[in-house]
Amino acid sequence: MRPRVVVTLVSASLLVLGAAPAGGFEGDPLPSRMADTGGGSQLITAQAPRAGTTSGTVTWWDLRGGKWVQAGSAAARFGANGLVEGAERKQGTNTTPTGLYDLPFAFGVEAAPGGTGVDYRRVHEDSWWCQDNDSRSYNRWTEPRPADCRAAESEHLISYPTQYAHALVIGFNYQKPVRGRGAGIFLHVNGRAATAGCVSVPGDAMRRILGWVKPAAKPHIAIGTESGATAITRY
Repeated sequence: MRPRVVVTLVSASLLVLGAAPAGGFEGDPLPSRMADTGGGSQLITAQAPRAGTTSGTVTWWDLRGGKWVQAGSAAARFGANGLVEGAERKQGTNTTPTGLYDLPFAFGVEAAPGGTGVDYRRVHEDSWWCQDNDSRSYNRWTEPRPADCRAAESEHLISYPTQYAHALVIGFNYQKPVRGRGAGIFLHVNGRAATAGCVSVPGDAMRRILGWVKPAAKPHIAIGTESGATAITRY
């Protein structure tokens, strides 16, 4: 529940999902108005009204016959301090990074939901997400926790049985981690309130997403706002 990224931002401005059309027309499905959807046939959009808000909507889409079709939608929560451009994010700020990211793998304290085709790792007592900037395992799943990764600077995944009942890793700062930018950004089940930087949805929605997502479809997640500097259609 602390920060994470695999960013493909095309401009320095924050992602805006749904302002002026980028690739389509006003009224078209949101992915049709985006400059980039990751090149696959599945996309998750996580959209907040404004950068400073902590709630919004997660929608998942399929590309069928050249047209984006909504497969599902759910209320979403974001970081306690709202959204910030992924490339400018700082670790420990409780902000959700905007941008377009891949989804490396899923994990959970509970068993994978039926029909899940994505790589799914079951959380054990020795499962950690290293967030220690001084560790060689920074922003990585570790099992067990390596000696150079301090427990106080990491997440003991099994300690969050509600939030991490099921989760998808968001590829923020993941492929080539930048120290201090953030680690451990996930799409996971709702806790009690806003997140520490992740995106969260109700448990039933998280299970539906995991049953829907297919690695062969090269799924991505686009995080941004409806208008302003972070609008998704502008990246």
